[in-house]
Amino acid sequence: MSSQRTALLTPEEYLELERRAERKSEYFQGEMFAMSGASRPHVLIVGNLGRELGNRLDTGPCEVYSNDMRLRVTPNGFYTYPDVMVACGEPQFADNQSDTLLNPVLIVEMLSKSTEAYDRGKKFDRYRTLPSLREYLLVAQDAPRIEQFTPQPDGSWLRAEISGMDANIRLASIDCIVPLSRIYNKVHWPPAEKE
Repeated sequence: MSSQRTALLTPEEYLELERRAERKSEYFQGEMFAMSGASRPHVLIVGNLGRELGNRLDTGPCEVYSNDMRLRVTPNGFYTYPDVMVACGEPQFADNQSDTLLNPVLIVEMLSKSTEAYDRGKKFDRYRTLPSLREYLLVAQDAPRIEQFTPQPDGSWLRAEISGMDANIRLASIDCIVPLSRIYNKVHWPPAEKE
């Protein structure tokens, strides 16, 4: 029995399908991958962070985009929907539809059991190829904890961890400080089990 491989999509074909679709899909090297739904904490954290960044950047040159804005990482290879992105200066888009951003300085992804390895691994590897990217955040849903990655002059990325509801995160890429208590506002975790 032989298997038949379906024809790969061009980026233009993907965008045509995606713009008509009811659900979002990522695109990588000719293939589309459906994206899953989000948990209550995920939705709250994305909303909180988007609102906090939007309020802090309201009068400056930066714009905040939620998970409905598509990102093109490479022209022929990878399109995705980060949970939150910030672009500063003039936003650049892939075409005149203005629905596919090219130049974020900050990308934020919420961690979940199903996506954590991907967000830390292949997805981060792809994001690092963006010339505009100055900061990458991985935000935990199960505790107030954020991992912050910033590029270094030697090409490596420095990792810092910020945790606790009384902590603040300093986002150098957008000259902004945000309390974790605001990012995790109304997010509740089950009480810790006693051993």
